[in-house]
Amino acid sequence: MTKRFVWAALFALLLSGCVGMPDSEGWHSSQKEEFLQILQDDKYASLCGDETLYQKVRQSEDSRLMFKLLVDYTNHLANSCIDIPGFKTAQAERKTPKFKSVYELYTQRVDQNTIRAQLKAGQSIEKILKPYVPTYREFGRLLSAYKRLEKQPDVDPGKLRKVRLSLERVKLMKPLTSKNYALVNIPEFRVRIIEDGKTAVSMKVIVGKKRLQTPIFGENLKYIVVNPQWNVPDSIARNEVIPKTLKNPGYLKRNGLVIRKDYNLKSPAQKFDPALARNYVGGKGPVPFKFIQPPSNRNDLGRVKFLFPNNHSVYMHDTQTKHLFKRAVRTYSHGCVRLERPNEMLKHIIEHYTNLTWDEAKEKYDSLETHFISITKPLPVHTAYLTAYVEDDGTLHFFNDIYGYDRIQKLKK
Repeated sequence: MTKRFVWAALFALLLSGCVGMPDSEGWHSSQKEEFLQILQDDKYASLCGDETLYQKVRQSEDSRLMFKLLVDYTNHLANSCIDIPGFKTAQAERKTPKFKSVYELYTQRVDQNTIRAQLKAGQSIEKILKPYVPTYREFGRLLSAYKRLEKQPDVDPGKLRKVRLSLERVKLMKPLTSKNYALVNIPEFRVRIIEDGKTAVSMKVIVGKKRLQTPIFGENLKYIVVNPQWNVPDSIARNEVIPKTLKNPGYLKRNGLVIRKDYNLKSPAQKFDPALARNYVGGKGPVPFKFIQPPSNRNDLGRVKFLFPNNHSVYMHDTQTKHLFKRAVRTYSHGCVRLERPNEMLKHIIEHYTNLTWDEAKEKYDSLETHFISITKPLPVHTAYLTAYVEDDGTLHFFNDIYGYDRIQKLKK
């Protein structure tokens, strides 16, 4: 085939419209068709408040308006259809010294110049959107459930909104870096380990009190502590341990607590000085002596904890309060996540995410001495707030708005 023939063939394609130069906004005709097809049924539930603009684009196919809509659609896919400024304001207004609530928003930057360059280069719209489509299995399941419910003439608006809010919250979760992850769904009081899109482990959890809420965030699991000592946080020392000990001097012994200068059990023992301790009731700031609960079968953290280091001092752990798992509403912790069957979680993670065998780990566990076990394969842990959730069998469940996020998170209109 001669070069002249090749160029003649390409010129014919240009004239036929099969291949073309981008217009002034960067669009190729095939990209416009593809985008309009995505918009027709709002494939990624990201039109949000742009329905009027969409109708103008659909009727006119104006390239400038279509580009604006593409940038908006990408933003809504990357950063949700929740009114984030409004949510931040509402969240700030409800905080008090006695009310703790943290909701990490993992927003992404969408650059319109990059999108224009991608258009001009002839990239498909799906390829442009792909980096912003959540890879959590929950996204696809909730999206399908929402579209199915939306078509029902007698759908409950409240339930439809719960599904949509949950869908939008998945968009705001920390982007996944692993196909396997642990998901703590706070309103459901349940944790799952999800592997290759399937539930490998599932159990009940206890989460933070309504005034000491478990924060919404994501971090990687780093290590396991078997037979942990409990280092009582200064906030709990100020508001609980010191006041109770002042009322009842036997409180420390009954709860297996010792006092040290710092959180090192080998530090010199300290005596409880009521006159000094009264200065640290309530308030803020460091307490110059520390309460520690050594490893034991009576330790409040139980026999194991799972650490995914974060700014909130939150982790998953065993508990002495097994009876609370019989209750439907389980908001009893100071923010950490208590596990119903911690040994089942321990065995699974040991066997799949560490270099130890179960027998080796069990030997450390049985020693009643503190041991740290490193995680060697990625397992992100995400605390989430999904008041609607789709099970593996397709069942759609709804949960109460225990922390009030359904109320203060508004959808863009």
